[in-house]
Amino acid sequence: MAKNKDKTFEVACPDCGAMLKIDGATGLVVSHTPAPRKRMFEDLETAAKAMREHGERTESIFRQSVDAEKNKADLLEKKFAEAMRKAKDAPDEGKPFREIDLD
Repeated sequence: MAKNKDKTFEVACPDCGAMLKIDGATGLVVSHTPAPRKRMFEDLETAAKAMREHGERTESIFRQSVDAEKNKADLLEKKFAEAMRKAKDAPDEGKPFREIDLD
């Protein structure tokens, strides 16, 4: 059994695929060899196309948020005008009643 404690074991990480060298005596990782990086794109042209599409999406989202802010001011102005109209048309009830006043 003492022979196993002197050994080191190589194990592939199930999560990332890296190779781990583990000391048999302590159970600690002695060395780590990272897994080869996977390419996101097959070639430079595909990567450039993805970057252009990302830029277009970002610009579109920005334009939508600017339009929403412009419309937001108009909407709030219309709501305020409607509330003012309702306030002028409502009969003046005088001082509001409170429960404490009813005693």
